[in-house]
Amino acid sequence: MKGLVIAIDGYSATGKSSTAKLVAEKLGYTCINSGAMYRAVTFFLLQNKIPIDQAHPEFQAALEAIRIDLRPNPVTGEMIVFLNGENVDAAIRGMDVNAKVSEVAAISAVRDRMVRIQRAIGQEGGVVMDGRDIGTVVFPSADVKIFLTARMDVRVNRRMLQLLKREEVPNQDDVRDNLIHRDHIDTTRADSPLRKAEDAVEIDTSDTTFEDQVAQILDLVRQKEISKA
Repeated sequence: MKGLVIAIDGYSATGKSSTAKLVAEKLGYTCINSGAMYRAVTFFLLQNKIPIDQAHPEFQAALEAIRIDLRPNPVTGEMIVFLNGENVDAAIRGMDVNAKVSEVAAISAVRDRMVRIQRAIGQEGGVVMDGRDIGTVVFPSADVKIFLTARMDVRVNRRMLQLLKREEVPNQDDVRDNLIHRDHIDTTRADSPLRKAEDAVEIDTSDTTFEDQVAQILDLVRQKEISKA
């Protein structure tokens, strides 16, 4: 049987990426972090001091010059983000990118290009893709749709830990403000806003163990596999 398409959407710092990775690993599927693609675009713009303005000629030229590849780590199998041939998987996770990625992702020209790439990757099935519009725009016919949420205090703590692991020294208020700012942009943008698909299963990860939330999704996948058999 052809592999399923599993869409995991939700807010920042709700565990989308880590959950998607383990679900994909358990199923032997490919894991695609769509947010990493938007981070790579943002990183390129910031590094090259290009205005985040779709109407600016430098922006249009930059978008044409950007080539994003996702390649499996030969040891772990996890997908690594390459930007114009350079491994930027670690560089795109910092607070500078965090501060601007939602603004960049709200631009229609950027979304159009990223969605084309994402659909091309997922069209053969056997994919777990996480993001903010996977179940509503990229793959509205996904076999399994999940929407992750969590309380703000939990999300702030998770993001703080992520940044500390990368040897950054985050300020808690700055992290909270960044998440609130991103939520606002993500949910109010005109093009593909963050919202729960009508047929998505919502999972609040605030007080759920990581193992339990992965198990819930795997149960849903098994149910879908049985129904399609």
